[in-house]
Order: sequence, then C-alpha cells, then structure tokens
Amino acid sequence: MKLILASASPRRQELISLITNEYVCNPSGVEEVIPDGIAVSQIPLCLALQKAKAVAKDFPDDIVVGCDTAVILKDEVLGKPKDKEDARRMMKVLSGKVHQVITGCALVKDEKSLGFSNVTEVEFFELSDEEIEEYINTSEPYDKAGGYGIQGKASLFVKGIKGDYFNVVGLPVAELKRQISKFVAECK
Repeated sequence: MKLILASASPRRQELISLITNEYVCNPSGVEEVIPDGIAVSQIPLCLALQKAKAVAKDFPDDIVVGCDTAVILKDEVLGKPKDKEDARRMMKVLSGKVHQVITGCALVKDEKSLGFSNVTEVEFFELSDEEIEEYINTSEPYDKAGGYGIQGKASLFVKGIKGDYFNVVGLPVAELKRQISKFVAECK
C-alpha cells in the first residue's frame, strides 16, 4: 500500500516527505466544483475530497491524499491572484487584519474516506503601498492562495499566527501523519 499525493505543489511534496519518502505524486487535474450553499469553511475539504477521489480511481490499492488550502477573510475566499491588480487588492484587504488559512485533507482508499480541516489564524501588520508594490513585483504571489507564501518574502508581513505554521504553507503535516496512521488501521 503506497501513499499517493494528489497534488503538483512543490511545497506539499516537500512537506509530505517529512512523513514519508515513500510516496508517489499524481496530481488530480480535476475541475474544482464548489457545490451551491456550501459553507466557506467547508470548501477546502470538499475540494480535497474531489481531488483524492479522482486520483483514487487509478490507485485502488493505495491511499490517496488530496489537499486544498484557502485563505479566508470574513466570508471571502482569496484564491490565487489572477494578475498584479488582483494581488494588490488581496494584500490591501489582508493588511492589518487577522484571516484564516484552512487546509482540507482527504484520505481515500477504495470506497473508504477520511477527511479533516486544519485552521490557522494569521495576522498581518499594516502594509504600506511601497511594501505591497515591492511584493507583487516578485513572482511569489501568483501561485498561492491569498497571494502570499508565509515561507517566503511575505513572512515579513506576518505579525503572528495561531495554529499550525505548516498548515499555512499548505499541509498540516503533524495532524496528517496522525490521520494517516488512523486511516491505515481502519483499512486493514
């Protein structure tokens, strides 16, 4: 029984290697569909499950890990910025505020599944226009939920966090390790 990571994220690949080096990366490529009426806080888990189930069809004997991370401020999900203007807008709305980073993780094997969400609160300092412009002129914001990576230059914006740092990077490895152990036992 192998572990299959349904993600192309280099950050997730690096983090899952803290759990095991014996995994296979197989991105899902599934079109993400958010059902009507779903609570904003449930979106990451819903998408993680879609990704894991799509990949599990090709790996019936293995455990597939699907993940999705969302940056949420009030009831707005801040996805990956479409362009420089969108990145600027995101940095301005996050400036001086506390937001949530929620990562949904789903484990799937055959018809069995287990899912959980991990929530971390992140507080940004007030950001000057100059700081925002300098940041959005890097390549960093454009492939990350909320337009920032806590492990990069945006670490200079973080006043504090409450919760799992690695969750903000994209994979709550400590909780995931425990959930994988539990799921393996249930699958035997």
